[in-house]
Amino acid sequence: MNWHVPDGALTELSAALLQLTVTTGLGLLCLGLYVRYRKPWFRWWAVAWGLYALRLVAILSFLLNEHPIWLYWHQVITGWTALTLLWAALQFSRRPEWRASYFLFALFPPLWSYIAIYRLDHFLWAALPAVLFLSIATLWTGAVFFVHSRRVGSQAARWLALAFALWALHHLDYPLLRAQGAWTPWGYYLDIVFELSVGLGILLLVQEDLTRGLETLSALSGDLQGASAGGDVRGVLVERPLTLPAVRGTALLLAEEQTRFHSAAGVCARWTDASGLGAVLAATHRVLEHGAPERLRVGHADSGDEFVSVLPIVAGGRTTGALVIASAARDPFTALDDRFLEALGQQMGAALESAALHRRLRERTAALERLSAGTVRQHEEERKRLSRELHDETAQVFAALSLELGALRERAPADIAEGIGTALGLVGSAITSIRSVAEQLRPALLDDLGLLPALGALMDDFRRRGGLRVTADLPAELPPLKPEAELALFRSLQEALSNVARHTARAEARVVLTRNGRKVILEVADAGGARPEGGPDGPGGAGLAGLSERVGSIGGHLHFSPAAEGSVLRVTLPVETA
Repeated sequence: MNWHVPDGALTELSAALLQLTVTTGLGLLCLGLYVRYRKPWFRWWAVAWGLYALRLVAILSFLLNEHPIWLYWHQVITGWTALTLLWAALQFSRRPEWRASYFLFALFPPLWSYIAIYRLDHFLWAALPAVLFLSIATLWTGAVFFVHSRRVGSQAARWLALAFALWALHHLDYPLLRAQGAWTPWGYYLDIVFELSVGLGILLLVQEDLTRGLETLSALSGDLQGASAGGDVRGVLVERPLTLPAVRGTALLLAEEQTRFHSAAGVCARWTDASGLGAVLAATHRVLEHGAPERLRVGHADSGDEFVSVLPIVAGGRTTGALVIASAARDPFTALDDRFLEALGQQMGAALESAALHRRLRERTAALERLSAGTVRQHEEERKRLSRELHDETAQVFAALSLELGALRERAPADIAEGIGTALGLVGSAITSIRSVAEQLRPALLDDLGLLPALGALMDDFRRRGGLRVTADLPAELPPLKPEAELALFRSLQEALSNVARHTARAEARVVLTRNGRKVILEVADAGGARPEGGPDGPGGAGLAGLSERVGSIGGHLHFSPAAEGSVLRVTLPVETA
């Protein structure tokens, strides 16, 4: 075999060797990406660059011995390379399934190359169909990336679309440049530029997909952490992915509800068994069983083809549910390997588990609040009963006794009348004490006059009997309140003024009652002194502790701020529960 290199072919041989080196590097790059991420499009790009390298080996062999068989294989492999690049782009963007009819496209390069090399003598007629085939396939590849960039807003895909479109135009100048003898070496150099542009675009796609996937993970993780403390975690899982590019629907399936989605949004809310739901449910059940993410493509009459990703939700070492994401292009996690998706599933599972704990805690708290409210109502009813008995029975008995003693004193001798007078004084004191206790047990003014007059009478009573200097700022009227709320405000003021009378050096207090939106706020501030010993929860603050329980049972809040220069008791009650 003659391997003598003609002097005129040395330039082309050097350019082809340079392009072979670049192409081999691109093939190794895509092979490394495939080994790292195990995505099929990286494998097909590696195959395409491998074919391109074989094409260059064929042209190098032709330059060395000028045997037409090498030119034939150069033409064939060139067409196959263009088809493989197109298939890699389709795998990246649409993931189509292989069909036997695609072999017809693969048959064109060997058939036409045979005709062009061995049957035609006219260079233009031999080269033009092959060049058109190569340009159309390359332009089609660019169109795939352009459509993908429109769907998801990908700058990297737009770069690849431009690179392949310009490369397709460059293929068209081959007959002209070759006929003019200008192909060598500039045709090779331009091919190298376009190869490097495509390689850069592939790296940009990887970086873009990784960034987008990690941003999705971060955003979803942040939303889950915020919602798990009391928000709607399931709503976040369904609604948040809809904000991602090209995502058209989401659905959540829990392990205990394997026959239907717990919730769905977007196109997933319209899925039926007849339009692909069966395939999605089957994939979801496999995810629940094996705990590994799955991807599939389903067709729907109402929304067209959807690319579906099913991500496992893991909690406590077991798969407790699955999140389904439907996309018009590819799923937003496409470049991430399964370890990222498994970590996301664990986060989602932990968030759901935390939300369930919070829900149970809220239910338990609500039950305790209902129990506390019931206890307070029961205590209040008992106080009301005792107050009524003391006022209507015991006090009346003492009043009758006072009348009888008075009558006896009128008829008794002077020495006995004096003793009866003393007894009358004691009976009068007992009646006053009984009425005071009855009033403490259940303020009659609250039932007879309403909240604002009762509060005013209470402050007057502390001014008169306790010597307190009380200033008040009360509204002209309040919204209608439930009896429990009125009683809580009355008891709060009563306890606060009692604390001022007992524990402050300066017997001064300021009372402010306001309405702020849907809240009623009572503030009682003293002029300085000591707080109850041990605080609201300590031995000396048992009254405040009980008051806090009473206020909390109807959805309110009590806050006590002790300070040497003046303490403040603030009671806040929501109007809707008041």
